[in-house]
Amino acid sequence: MSHDQATVAEEEYLQIIYWLQEAGLPITGANIARAMQVSAPTVHEMIGRLEGDGYVTRAEDKILSFTSSGREHASQIVRRHRLIERFLTDVFDIPWDQVHEEAERLEHWMSPVVEERMLRAIGDAKTCPHGHPIFEGEREQGVPLADVEQGATVRILRFENEAEDLLHYLKDIGLHPGLKGKLGHADDEEIVIEADDSTHSITRSVAETVSVVANPSPPVRVALPDQLVLGRERYGR
Repeated sequence: MSHDQATVAEEEYLQIIYWLQEAGLPITGANIARAMQVSAPTVHEMIGRLEGDGYVTRAEDKILSFTSSGREHASQIVRRHRLIERFLTDVFDIPWDQVHEEAERLEHWMSPVVEERMLRAIGDAKTCPHGHPIFEGEREQGVPLADVEQGATVRILRFENEAEDLLHYLKDIGLHPGLKGKLGHADDEEIVIEADDSTHSITRSVAETVSVVANPSPPVRVALPDQLVLGRERYGR
């Protein structure tokens, strides 16, 4: 049986598991450890707690799955996180590359009353400032920017890795969800997006973590964990 209220530590893990599942990555102890940048024994211990509390199940191949209770708890905490990010950006005018860590601090303590007021305050906004859907089931399909061919038109959907140092980098080079342009120069190290009045150069490793809509579009692919650049603190998903 699951607990009525997950602990803060459990919510952190449920959130990471949700993000891995949303991005199409296998929910394994190794991927969780990599995402959170903690040791394998620490993850193993917490997975046991999540199983015991009825939030996840573990198959014979060690792949984790949410129970209905786990999915509900995870979607709630992710929704609160993204709602807070949007609120802090739109209402408090905090730069979007600074709100992820702020939301991490606030998401566990928000009451339903505050959540309702925040929803009213953000109006028609459907995504967090980094392009992730606030409400479950509204995620637009994208492809990694790193896969797009030179000359294709692109629209940036979202930044899959929300580690704060990577968000600082993306903001500094002028990228943001909604930006439209054409893929200019591209090689093994660097990709250039040419917008109407600006040019943006991004390393190919970070481009693996940027989802776009492209025309022509490469095949849909999940960026493999060993291809994704890590932030200094923790992997954004």
